[in-house]
Amino acid sequence: MKKSQLWIYRISTGLLSLLMLFSASNYIFNNAEVQQAFTGLGFPVYLIYPMAIAKVAGIIVIWTKRIGWLTDWAYAGFFFNLLLAASAHINAGDGQAIGALMGLVFFTVSFYFYRKSIGVKS
Repeated sequence: MKKSQLWIYRISTGLLSLLMLFSASNYIFNNAEVQQAFTGLGFPVYLIYPMAIAKVAGIIVIWTKRIGWLTDWAYAGFFFNLLLAASAHINAGDGQAIGALMGLVFFTVSFYFYRKSIGVKS
């Protein structure tokens, strides 16, 4: 991978990681508000802590890239999380979908350059 592509990968992955880390910390430290939001979107509140743990674990897996199939699953988890979050916010009409949509952009760029770095042709 070229140096410029490596920078694009690192920046997009960093932004995706920051978004996920912010989300996970919000789930833990601002739980009462997140519970109200989950209830308003129709999601069960018992998912909050497992999702926070999964997001932090996914960040670690993506940055370490030690086990290829696990990295692919971490990316898949982020994709479904962001897609479902965007869909839920759009359907609720609460105007909060922008974070998930931005996350999908960061995800797409990061995943594209990750696949390029391991030699998978698009």
